[in-house]
Amino acid sequence: MPAPISVVIPTFDAADALPACLEALMEGLHGGLIRELIVSDACSTDHTLDIAEEAGAKVVTGPPSRGGQLRRGCAQAKGDWLLILHADTVLQQGWSETVSAHLPSGKPAAFRLAFRARGIAPAWVAGWANLRSRLLGLPYGDQGLLVPRHAYQSAGGFPDQPLMEDVALVRALPKVTVLNTRAFTSAERYERAGWIRRGARNLWTLLRYFLGADPQVLAQAYRR
Repeated sequence: MPAPISVVIPTFDAADALPACLEALMEGLHGGLIRELIVSDACSTDHTLDIAEEAGAKVVTGPPSRGGQLRRGCAQAKGDWLLILHADTVLQQGWSETVSAHLPSGKPAAFRLAFRARGIAPAWVAGWANLRSRLLGLPYGDQGLLVPRHAYQSAGGFPDQPLMEDVALVRALPKVTVLNTRAFTSAERYERAGWIRRGARNLWTLLRYFLGADPQVLAQAYRR
């Protein structure tokens, strides 16, 4: 019987981050969980594709747009489950046991968010994200998403948009379970912009999206 999970990772010049993400996935490969690795790249100019090919990934290429990249990558998946990860996300050791126990439920899931940084601010931002995920059923893509492929298809998949593609998908899925295992993500953007300022910007962006703002416009403002 084939392994159940297709891992899909969108990339763009991710050579520095991708190796750690892939290394953490090895326990799932050894445990018989991972069927295939799909890297959906947006014309990287560094060694991202070399790293992906060396890891045995199926590489899909196309124009930049995280939603479009994820849509292209998921379209190639053959597993019964999709595990969607950002290239700078590293799953906590032991994640495969938690995922194995969850699969029989057939429900979409996400991991608890944690940052690869120490201090009160990282803990506060991660705590809020995890509370939002549990109470509102609204995790973000940097927490990783584990979705039955049939549920993904029934929800219409990722929209081809540059921002909030994760929110759009999650809102179309049944309520997402938060697993008791962490996904460690990069703190670089928060450290560069400031934790409070970045957190406030994220909330403002989410509110504008809910109010109907164009994701293209939101993406331009988000990246400034």
